[in-house]
Amino acid sequence: MARKKRRLPQQFQAPVAVEDKKKTVYRDDFQKNVGGRVKEFGRQFEGKGKNILYVIAGIAVLAALIGIFFAWNRRSANAAQTALGKAIETSAAQVTSSPAPSSTDKVFKTEKERAEAAINDFQSVVDKYDGAVEEKAKYFIAVNRLTLDRPAAVQELEELSKSSGEVGQMSKFALAQAKTDAGKLDEAAALYQEIAALDNLILAKETVNFELAKIYEKQGKKDEAVNLFYDIAKKGSEAKNTEGKPIPMSQTARDAKEKLGELNPEKANEIQEPEPPSDDVKTLNF
Repeated sequence: MARKKRRLPQQFQAPVAVEDKKKTVYRDDFQKNVGGRVKEFGRQFEGKGKNILYVIAGIAVLAALIGIFFAWNRRSANAAQTALGKAIETSAAQVTSSPAPSSTDKVFKTEKERAEAAINDFQSVVDKYDGAVEEKAKYFIAVNRLTLDRPAAVQELEELSKSSGEVGQMSKFALAQAKTDAGKLDEAAALYQEIAALDNLILAKETVNFELAKIYEKQGKKDEAVNLFYDIAKKGSEAKNTEGKPIPMSQTARDAKEKLGELNPEKANEIQEPEPPSDDVKTLNF
């Protein structure tokens, strides 16, 4: 069977004299306003005698079409999410040279093979769907491309990081990690600082600050690193649940305390981990 040729995102393709693919985009404004417009259309013909019968029939047909549109839109959204989920499964598949004989899970022999297969799957999603699903698929393409063509992947992430919302934030975070791996610590630190300053942060702030603290440590900025590690660990040790009871420190908070212990043992000793719930406390069921 011939292998499907991988298509590069538009910004990396050579110019060709073909028409761009036209996608049908359905907007929430239609769903929000169209019902009211149909009712208004009907009110315009009130008191018009027998012609009202034809108008009512027309409104009924239009309403039916609207219903068909909404049903299609729901099916389309579900299909898009399913396609995206299958592509994500490919990108997370096991890499092994000796898969279990009885296993039906998708496996790959090398990271390169898995990345190529995942990119093809995500590109199929981009080709077929629009909106948030398309944007997420582009993000996953860029992340998987890091193992194949880092410069191209970085360019894609830089473009995606300009957008707002989930994909923009995740792309900026992935870009910061790529900059760190490339030794561009100043650029990576600037990106982490931008993410941490966001009001609508979707990532855990302690995760972003932990990565930033590691950058400071690599840059020889010990005081800045110590302060961030301390802040993460301190807040983690004081965290409480909705009932106001202490909860265990997160893994990131524990890692921050461990790093703090390496850089400044005295400050690390200031942080006391919350005590586990007492075994003597019993719950009474009535």
